[in-house]
Amino acid sequence: MRTAVLSLFTLGFALNGAVAQAVGAAQSGRRPLLPRDREIALARSAAPPAVSDSATIYVLGDNVWEVAVRGSNGVACHVNRSWVASLEPHCYDVEAAASILPMELRRTELLHQGRSVDEANREIAEGLASARFRLPRRLAMSYMMSAVQQLISEDGRAVGKWRPHVMIFFPYLTPADLGLGTNQDLRAGILVDPGKPTANVMIVVSDFVEPRSSRTP
Repeated sequence: MRTAVLSLFTLGFALNGAVAQAVGAAQSGRRPLLPRDREIALARSAAPPAVSDSATIYVLGDNVWEVAVRGSNGVACHVNRSWVASLEPHCYDVEAAASILPMELRRTELLHQGRSVDEANREIAEGLASARFRLPRRLAMSYMMSAVQQLISEDGRAVGKWRPHVMIFFPYLTPADLGLGTNQDLRAGILVDPGKPTANVMIVVSDFVEPRSSRTP
């Protein structure tokens, strides 16, 4: 799932035409597929074992996401690829798994199938309008704590594993609601997608989670 460096729906700032075209090309296209066991292990590494050991795990197939492990705690994890070259292990709590995750899965499917970013964004927006997708009904949380995450910034630069973090979703939240100024500070949390349905507060945490051998609890 994208963070302050990986926006859910937009690039987040104006880019000139040439750069925007290059960025779009880096987002639309076939994602490299991982060995199934490896992908399961990476997905679980998005959150501490107490969260991810009993989670449902999705893996990316040729054209769609598939359930590789059926969990029991309502949490769902996957290795998202919002960019062709990114690896974004991500776990969602029960509410985020029911609301944010379906949009994220579909968006990545569309990009993986060669659809443009604009086309993917349009389908998600239409899905929200038609109630195919829904927003969180309470505070929802997700985790991006994997030590092997390979993130890409909004302008297409590889930033590696950056920092371990969690995200708390609160639709339409604005910086003013949190008393934040225009220059956000990691020490106070970063507001991602401010004022949008997918607004979330990103909070950096202290430790990464290392992948373990994949297994079904």
